[in-house]
Amino acid sequence: MKTTEAIGSCLCGEVEYQITGNMGIFQYCHCSRCRKVTGSAHASNLFVTPAQFNWLKGQSSVVNFLPQETKYFATAFCEKCGSSLPWRSKGSEVVIVPAGTLDTSPGIEPAQNIFCNSKADWYKASSKLPEHAELPVKA
Repeated sequence: MKTTEAIGSCLCGEVEYQITGNMGIFQYCHCSRCRKVTGSAHASNLFVTPAQFNWLKGQSSVVNFLPQETKYFATAFCEKCGSSLPWRSKGSEVVIVPAGTLDTSPGIEPAQNIFCNSKADWYKASSKLPEHAELPVKA
């Protein structure tokens, strides 16, 4: 597999990170926890090993949330702007990278949807919706 480097950051720029390579997993998760964390229909997550992940700046501004009732799920965010940030999965050697925080391409595309039985009742695949280059103007 070709080694790819990608850079990511939070909305305010306080936190930056780098990934080098990936574990070959990039997926959309529709579970209720991922929907709550993202405020969206699903999370777009890329998986890397801890050796493939490096904080470039602002690590002290990263807040981790580790729910007691979960086996693997955790999350992290920037304490200044609230942006979701990469976190280490509880009980495993995996760093989950919210793909929306990447500033450059990770060199891999999403391959699957998981926890589809939990997806939002209102969810509609983006491929079934009209596309606009910018905010559409009402006529």
